[in-house]
Amino acid sequence: MFNLTDAETVKSILTASGFRFSKSLGQNFIINPSICPEMAERCGADNESGVLEIGPGMGVLTQELCLRAKKVAAVELDKRLLPVLDYTLAEFENLTVINGDVMKLDLGELIETQFAGMDVYVCANLPYYITSPVIMKLLESRLRIKSITVMVQKEWAQRILSPVGSREAGAVTVAVNYYAVPEKLFGVSKSSFMPAPKVDSTVIKLTLRDKPPVEVKDEKLFFAVVKAAFGQRRKTAVNSLSAGLNLPRQRIADALSACGFSADVRAETMTMEDFAALTGVLSG
Repeated sequence: MFNLTDAETVKSILTASGFRFSKSLGQNFIINPSICPEMAERCGADNESGVLEIGPGMGVLTQELCLRAKKVAAVELDKRLLPVLDYTLAEFENLTVINGDVMKLDLGELIETQFAGMDVYVCANLPYYITSPVIMKLLESRLRIKSITVMVQKEWAQRILSPVGSREAGAVTVAVNYYAVPEKLFGVSKSSFMPAPKVDSTVIKLTLRDKPPVEVKDEKLFFAVVKAAFGQRRKTAVNSLSAGLNLPRQRIADALSACGFSADVRAETMTMEDFAALTGVLSG
C-alpha cells in the first residue's frame, strides 16, 4: 500500500502522471498520517457496510475506508486523477471509482446500485468551495445513509455546530440541524495539507435524524422563511422576511406578533421551533 501521506511519494506519483493541482477545484491533499485513519474509523463503517466518498484525490482517505468497509464507491470529478487512482488503489477489489459531478449524479440510484442491502455512510474531504451545496444535497435528497463524516473549513464547522438561536447561527445551521445531529470530531491544521490552504479545517459528523426535530406542514415554505430571515442579518426579521419573501411588512409583523415576538426581533435569536411556528402562521 502506497504511503500517500509522504510528500516525496506524492510528488513522485503526481510528477510521473503529469498531474498539476487545480486551484479552481480546491485540491489540497492530506499529508498528515493521523487524519485519514481517524476519519475512516469514526465514520462508523465496518466490514458489513458501504461508504460513499466524494473527491478521493489521490486516495489517501480511500485506502483507509477500503480497509474497513465492505464496499467503497468514490466519486471523482477530475478526470486527470483517474489514472492516478488506478495506480494508487490497484490492490483494493472492494472499490469502485466513478468519474462524475456529485451535484449532477442521481445519488439515490448510485447508492442502491453500489450498496444493495448495506448500511451506508458518507465520508469525504470536501473542497471548501462546494461544502454547503454538497452537504445540503446529501441531506435534502433524504438518501439511505446513516451519517456524513466530512472535513470542512473551520469557520463553516463553527457555524454548523453553533446552537440554533445563537448569534453564530445562520440559515445553513437551521437546515443542517433540521435533517441531522452535528458533532465535532477533531480539528485539522492547515499544515496537514499539500499545498497548504490558508485556513484550518475541522472534521464533523452529521448523524441523520429519523425525523425532523420540529413538525412543519410546508417544508418548502419553512426553508424559504429561514433563508429570508437570515438574508439580511443586519436588519430586523420583519424587514428581512418582507424583502426575502416579497410579502407586505405588516403581514410579517402580524405573523411575528402572533408567535409572541416583538417587531425588532432578529433571526439570530430565533429557534427551530420559532421558525416552525412562524411558518405555520404564514401558511394559514
